[in-house]
Formats: sequence, C-alpha cells, structure tokens
Amino acid sequence: MGLLKGSVTFSRYRVAGAMSDGFNDFFDERIRRHAFQDSWRVADEKVAGWISIENCLDTDFPYAAYAQGKYLLFSLRIDRKTIPPALFRIRVMEAERNHLAESGQKKLYKEQREAIRDSVRLDLLSRTLPVPSFYEICWSVSDRVLFFCTLSDKIGSELQEMFRDAFGLTLFPHTPWNIEETGAQQNGENVTPPPAALQTRELPAGVDPLTIGREFLTWLWFKSEERNGMIADMAGGENEVIFLRRLVLESGEGEYSETVICQGLHSDLKEGKEALRQGKKITTARLRVARDQEEWEFTFKADRFHFQSMKLPAISEEEGEDREGQILERIYLIEKAAATMDNLFTFFLNLHQSANWPVEHERVQRWISQP
Repeated sequence: MGLLKGSVTFSRYRVAGAMSDGFNDFFDERIRRHAFQDSWRVADEKVAGWISIENCLDTDFPYAAYAQGKYLLFSLRIDRKTIPPALFRIRVMEAERNHLAESGQKKLYKEQREAIRDSVRLDLLSRTLPVPSFYEICWSVSDRVLFFCTLSDKIGSELQEMFRDAFGLTLFPHTPWNIEETGAQQNGENVTPPPAALQTRELPAGVDPLTIGREFLTWLWFKSEERNGMIADMAGGENEVIFLRRLVLESGEGEYSETVICQGLHSDLKEGKEALRQGKKITTARLRVARDQEEWEFTFKADRFHFQSMKLPAISEEEGEDREGQILERIYLIEKAAATMDNLFTFFLNLHQSANWPVEHERVQRWISQP
C-alpha cells in the first residue's frame, strides 16, 4: 500500500500556483467535484478521478477525512479498457468480409473501412471490463511538495493534467538540480517559489543535467568505499551508505545504448567497476542508507531522483495505537530518506563547483582504475 503500509515507491513534484486563504474549503469542493465516477460511455477507454487513500470505493470524502497533520492524503484512480490489437484486427477483418458478402462489392472504400473500424472498436469497448489502477498521493500544502506513488512518466503526465484541471495548480517533477519551469511562469501566473529544501541549483558550466545524477551516484559509491560506508553531508552529519546486490550501468543512447546489470554483495560488485572503466555510468543502485540510528533500504534511480521499493525503519503498528500517528511517522521517515539523498547531492554539487573538485575527480578516477 506504499504510503500507509509496506514498502513504498515514489516520485516527487513541486506545486506551483496561487492558493487562497480559503484553500481548505476550495480543496474540499474540488476533490469532491473531480472524484472518481464509475460511469462509462460506450467510446470511453479511460475514466479517472480522486478517491480515498484507505478505501478505493470511497469517493464521498467526509470533510477533512483526507487530512492528516499538515498533509492531504488521497489517491488517483484510473480505470482503463484495453482492446488487444490482435483481437481488434481479427474482428475488423471479419466485419469487412461480412460487409463485402452482404453488399456484393468487390472492395471497400476508405470511408467504409474507417466506419467499420469505428463500429468494431465501439462494440468491443462496450463488452470490455475496465481494469482499475490506484496511485497514492501525499501533498504537503505548506511545503508545496507532493509525493506520488509511481515512477511511470505516462501516469505522471496524467496526474499533472488532473491536478491542473481539479485545483488550478501546476506540478513540476522534482530533482535537486535545476529544471526550467516553463508553463506557469511563462503564462504570467502568480507562482510561489518552492521551499528552501526543494530549491533547484545552478549546475556548473559544462555539466550535463541529463547525466549529473549518474555522476553523483558514481561519486557516492566511491565515497562509500572510502570510509567504510560513512559519508558526511553539508550539515556536518554522518550518513552510512552501502551499495547492495544490484547495479545498473548504461552508456550510449537509443539503439546504440548498452546496459550492464550487476548483482552480488557490496564487496563483489566487480563487474560494476569494470563497466565504469569502460565508460558506463550508474543509473540505478540498491542502497542501504542509515542516519540518526534509522535505516532505509531502497532502489535509487539517478536520472530522475526516484525511489523504488523503499523499506522504512520499523515503527510500532500494534492494534489500538493511534492510526494517524502511525501514518505521520511513516511520512516523516519517507521525507527524511529523500532529504538525506538531497543533502548528499548538495554536498556533491558544492564540491563539484569548488576549487577542490579536480583533486576529488582524480581520486575517483584512481578508484575506478583499481581492479
């Protein structure tokens, strides 16, 4: 269930746009108006809307039932009808053959073919059961930060569209380096900047924003081995970062791309070092991160700063204990893990911009060259 139970996978968004003083009432009215409605027209292939995070059948949203502390918790439900291409092709061929037999024509005109295809499609849709999908959302309104429990770019685009239609606000995918925010700012809207924790950073000259995450993950592996997993951050705190079991490295693009997948214990990821020597970059790694006596394990995707299958530190979930308190503790731990990785990236980027970077870069290269 992600946010409420078990391991969690999430991407992050920054929320831009003007929010009035009466936002709570505005949100309550809009989430009800755009709640999921299980009503299908014949031609519909998709129906989407908001639902309760704890009950996929609850679209009534008793006032403030979605509010937990400073957070708004709800889900996006998307039901889809999908027609298998092979089935559609066979049904069209059958319909065309029947039409020729009944009409006595030798061939079909373009308009007739299109009409037959449309008729077959509508008939199949009318007899196809929808498949539901659910995606949990945690929105900190005061921080203008939203956690969305999927890594799919397609579903993320649908969330952005739904969010704009429902609340008049724009979502920007979050990474700790700068991404141009076109959209709302270019349209002259009143856009409030994100909180300091989510401010984007200017990258050094010559650094590619498409690969900086991979460079960060490579540096993180080097720093992890340098001090037995211990890495300092900007605040002077100590973090333990251990690379576990799995690495994914890539080079090239498109049809020329090459991928190497390494699996094994931390001390046995030799194939990963060899791939680095061949010029490949780390895109994905399974990490164990510890800070302040709390420990997380997750798969980290460097290109977009995404978190997959995150195991949280154990919390008490005994029957009868405060349910809201348990939920808020889980959210706190999710935010802390993401903030820890952001802080480590900030440390890396500041070092990358400093006069000490050539020395650090040389040390990284020596580490890579070692068998």
